[in-house]
Amino acid sequence: MSRVWKWNRPVTVREVLEDLQKERSIAYTTVMTVLDNLHQKGWVRREAEGRAYRYEAVSTRAAYAAALMNDAWTQSDNPAAALVAFFGMMSEEQRQSLTDAVRIVQGPETPEPTEPSESAEPAERAEPREEPREEPGENPASTRDRGGR
Repeated sequence: MSRVWKWNRPVTVREVLEDLQKERSIAYTTVMTVLDNLHQKGWVRREAEGRAYRYEAVSTRAAYAAALMNDAWTQSDNPAAALVAFFGMMSEEQRQSLTDAVRIVQGPETPEPTEPSESAEPAERAEPREEPREEPGENPASTRDRGGR
């Protein structure tokens, strides 16, 4: 998978073989079997090209790593403790990446409220904003999708 992710394009068994042979001796049939197994497991898709196949990753390396972390975390009997232990293993660079990722997920920060100006309407006269009501049993997300965004 490392080779397929690295190239980020459809690859043939021959291309992977030639790249691996720069580091060690390996048989064509071994590479072909591994790529076929990855296809059977749903990690790569393949398209016929003549008598060969071109293999392409189904998901990114990042998505795969995220799925592994999520799987490990959800199997813990104490998810909070697992996260604390995981964070404790992180390098400073990894903690900074985590901070950046949390910022991205949370979206842009809202500006801090400022002091009301003299022209602003006093709070007691301001009309409360009415939120759309949900029908019983209705999914709030589907309500927003019908124009209530």
